[in-house]
Amino acid sequence: MPTPCHRFLALILLSLIWGYSWVIIKIALDYADPFSFSALRVAFGALCLFVVLPLSGRSLKPLRVPELMALGVMQTGGFVGLSMWAAAGGAPGRTAVLVFTMPFWAMLLAWLYLKESVQRYQWVTALIAGAGLLLVLQPWTVTGHTQGKMLAVASGFVWAVSAVMVKRMQARAPMDLLSMTAWQMLFGSVPLAAIAALNPGMHVQWTMSFSLALAFNAIATTAIGWWLWLYVLRVLPIGTAGMSTFAIPVIAMLASWLQLGEQPNTVELAGLVLIAAALLILTLIALRQHREVIAPVGQE
Repeated sequence: MPTPCHRFLALILLSLIWGYSWVIIKIALDYADPFSFSALRVAFGALCLFVVLPLSGRSLKPLRVPELMALGVMQTGGFVGLSMWAAAGGAPGRTAVLVFTMPFWAMLLAWLYLKESVQRYQWVTALIAGAGLLLVLQPWTVTGHTQGKMLAVASGFVWAVSAVMVKRMQARAPMDLLSMTAWQMLFGSVPLAAIAALNPGMHVQWTMSFSLALAFNAIATTAIGWWLWLYVLRVLPIGTAGMSTFAIPVIAMLASWLQLGEQPNTVELAGLVLIAAALLILTLIALRQHREVIAPVGQE
């Protein structure tokens, strides 16, 4: 049974990996087109997990292949492809913020299709974080890059849809997370590789910088990151899991600011503060609710 400490550590590790990965992704995209890079990182990530499966005593045989194929096309092919396409033409920190509109879509979809209750504090934190996103985006000053921003938001929506798919699959019959992650990644890499292969303009420059960036994204971001995400989805409601990812774009913007010089202006900094405040409120309430549930048990 997962403990609150395990959930908390999983979220921290996931946030750090996926937050910093946007800087590494931007470096990698200097040497490769988004679809070739996406196909390579996902395929290598899946390979890492297929090595781990037999070493951990698990079977390599996939179960419920049609469901895994559908999940792979949506979660890996759709989300990764769209987000990398968006990142190729935009600043990594701002792109990450747009991709992480996912929690809003996830909360809404879980409410509509999974009948997950949305408490008042979740609506409040969503509004606070939404105000923060608005300040970061500053749509009143946008003059270009519309396509990239639309792609980033679309990738967030696709990610939310795939989260609902995972919940339904696990509710129907629990599936081993490592096997699920590996197979959906493999199936999802197929459309990405097909797009890269059919477009003669796609290319990869195999430099040392690209190879290191690819290794980080394949092993840490893709293999470990997606396994952690599916674990979080298994132990938390979609709405809570989604809202907990707000730390990721904050880390992405700060890392991009420090390493790539993507310096946010005063308005963007105010937006980051609001997003961080929403995350803090969500975390504190979740911890309080957990203590209220555990206290009677400890008194027995």
